[in-house]
Amino acid sequence: MTALRRVAIVANGFADGPAQALRDHLVARGDRVTTVFHPLTPEQGTRHLVVEYADASEVRRRETRIPLRPPVSYAADPFVPLRLPRVDAWFGFNPLAAARGLAARRLRRAGKVVLWSVDFVPDRFGAGAPLTRVYDRLDRLACEHADARVELSEAALLARRAHHGLRGDDRALVVPMGAWLDRVPVVPEDGVQRRRVAFLGHLVERQGVSLLLDAVARLDNVTLDVVGTGPEEAALRERARELGLGDRVRFHGFVADHEEVERLLADASLAAAPYVPSGDTFTRHADPGKLKAYLAAGLPIVLTDVPPNALELAEEAGAQLVPFDAAALTEAIARGLDAPEEWRARRSAALAYVRRFDWPTLLDDALVRLGV
Repeated sequence: MTALRRVAIVANGFADGPAQALRDHLVARGDRVTTVFHPLTPEQGTRHLVVEYADASEVRRRETRIPLRPPVSYAADPFVPLRLPRVDAWFGFNPLAAARGLAARRLRRAGKVVLWSVDFVPDRFGAGAPLTRVYDRLDRLACEHADARVELSEAALLARRAHHGLRGDDRALVVPMGAWLDRVPVVPEDGVQRRRVAFLGHLVERQGVSLLLDAVARLDNVTLDVVGTGPEEAALRERARELGLGDRVRFHGFVADHEEVERLLADASLAAAPYVPSGDTFTRHADPGKLKAYLAAGLPIVLTDVPPNALELAEEAGAQLVPFDAAALTEAIARGLDAPEEWRARRSAALAYVRRFDWPTLLDDALVRLGV
């Protein structure tokens, strides 16, 4: 494949995801890449980071701080930085980022513009809310005018198409979340003996971490690692204290180094994803990155039937589906840790399934299909 000479990647959030994976892939192949990462949540503060890469290495880094936090800071995102280099391809990982790319294309400062959507929520800021209407108009504009667009799941592709009434939507393709299989450490074959459960994600109510704490409290000799931060972190720490979990639960907060996240997962025995089964959660249309991280580490997963690939994970990747109930979750964790032979079979199934989601293969294929 001929390398692009100049690429822009604009996204919100600093955790590992498709934008970071695309960055690493393009930088490794020698493209000139400029990345712009804005804060996504209030916990991520006021930092806006612009980094330029050339010849497979970082050549310039600029940091701008604006005294606004998300979501208010989103209004400033299109102006940070005020000017970006002329590029052959622009990847916007939300409609606002893609809209800036469309403006750059109009000014002949960008070639092809790709909208790479990382989630879909029908009423992002509440049904009928003015901000929701603005977001939907911008999202539809980006879908209609981008040269191509990417969705993480077929469910999101169909839902967005129906929501916006898109016609002739032949420029869209599905690129699922991947994992860097060549670098990820894997839980050893005797890892079940550690009796450690891992949770990775944003600490908000829909993630079901409070239920997970209740389940762990009912089990003897089981520990829990919680990797991530969010508005619920303080309440969850207090809940763990009330349950008497003490040092059986470790809250790691946000871990910026994803290789450290991968190490923590490989030190676990089981992974949990007890999503709250509410009707408005974007997880119903998403391809949660943490599930691929769990699988890449070889961890059997216990999860609720919320993500669109939940049933497939249960059938092919050694996952176990449970209702959103503390007793059921407790039983599933206990079963996963108390049956070593079954645990090893589930570990093998996870590792076999995740082979189809190696980032280099996914991204090479996507770039060819996108014509960039």
